[in-house]
Amino acid sequence: MSSPDPTQKLPRSTTRGSSALPSTRFDASSSSSTQGLTNVRTKIVGDRTGVMADAIVSVVRVSRDMGGVLRAWLSKVSSVVTPLGWAMLAIVPLAFALGYSLGWMELVVVAWAGLVLLIVASVYLVGRSSFTVSLGTAHSRVLVGEPASGSVTIANPTRHRILGATVEVPVGSALAAVAMPSLARGAEFSHEFAVPTGRRGVIQIGPVRTIRADPIGLVRREIIWTESQDLYIHPRTIGVPSTTTGFIRDLEGNPTRQISNSDVSFHALREYVPGDERRYIHWKSTARTGRYMVRQFEETRRSHLVIALSLASSDYAHEDEFELAVSVAGSLGVRAIKDARAVSVVVSEKTPDFAKRKVFAVSQLSTLTRSRLLDDLSLIDLDESALNVRDVARVVSEQVAGISVAFLVCGSKTTPNELRAASASFPVDVEVVAIVCDPEVVPGLRRVAGLSVLSIGYLQDLQKSLARSAAA
Repeated sequence: MSSPDPTQKLPRSTTRGSSALPSTRFDASSSSSTQGLTNVRTKIVGDRTGVMADAIVSVVRVSRDMGGVLRAWLSKVSSVVTPLGWAMLAIVPLAFALGYSLGWMELVVVAWAGLVLLIVASVYLVGRSSFTVSLGTAHSRVLVGEPASGSVTIANPTRHRILGATVEVPVGSALAAVAMPSLARGAEFSHEFAVPTGRRGVIQIGPVRTIRADPIGLVRREIIWTESQDLYIHPRTIGVPSTTTGFIRDLEGNPTRQISNSDVSFHALREYVPGDERRYIHWKSTARTGRYMVRQFEETRRSHLVIALSLASSDYAHEDEFELAVSVAGSLGVRAIKDARAVSVVVSEKTPDFAKRKVFAVSQLSTLTRSRLLDDLSLIDLDESALNVRDVARVVSEQVAGISVAFLVCGSKTTPNELRAASASFPVDVEVVAIVCDPEVVPGLRRVAGLSVLSIGYLQDLQKSLARSAAA
């Protein structure tokens, strides 16, 4: 019998109740190392290794890197080469090939002339202008119809003269082009341009860009210098004196028919029930009846104005009516904000083009400040899919709590039946006022059961009609 080798490792002893598990050795070169791995290499060669697999992976890697470089280069070239330039790039080699192969010297002359033009055009792309450009506007908010302007200033901070350039400033859908002259060292050039404000909305001014292009128009290089700026064109509003709010019977502090356990208007006494506050116990009645009696109050109304503007094109005969309605909503909202009243200004929500069902919702505009409200009013527009005034009233009555007065602003195509149905959506203790913008009717006020209809043809009629109604 041979003696045991002292260098041989003995199996590890195991404790009672456990079994000796065989150890498993993972080889990095084995196929099991790629199991569950999904990357570019495994998609190309799988779990194969060797020189051929490495070569294939290297070729794919290099081609992908070169493809990225080529795409970046093509993107830069396509951004500066015009359609005429691409046509010239195609004609020149074709003219060379046909001219020399057919012996057609006219084509050879055309090819060399085109090549010279391409070389000259490429010179215009070399280098970068070193001047500084700034864009400024006199105001960030103007009233519709008021004059507005912007200015672009170009300075030469270098120690040498710089050549002239063409400067373009997008103004909404228009374009203001400025021919900048050559500037000496430290010189400055300013140009002022007008901004159209005939329509309510938001006009994006800028960014300022300089154009470098050859005389023929083969290449065109645009360099952006500034950020764009927004000019809000607010709707026209009119001052509505706070005294005219007597027309809507501002009910702040007046009692309602709703009973409350805590308010300021005493209503009656009732027997104490668990949960009532002890401070409302009426001790004299308690001593007389022998039972705890507590005071009961009528809730007092806190004025909460809601101004609901319909954006549905079916409510308006033409766009002028809608612009008048926007001005009416803005005038009422600005007056309420100035008086520090609780006010909500809402507009119709639009149903997406491919929605399966009609969206019953409203968008609430900002009433934090006067400017914020008019900014939001500058963004709205008519839409065929927007909710009409009847649906807007229904949504507002369900989503806005504590309404005391509701203004419904619409156009002349809204029928009296639709206005009555809109008014019926609100509780009976809510004062509903429909303001119909219709230049074809005589301004006036008529009252229907639970509804006041105010017809106006011009914005000034709003002030006059409210003033007459308040005095009546």
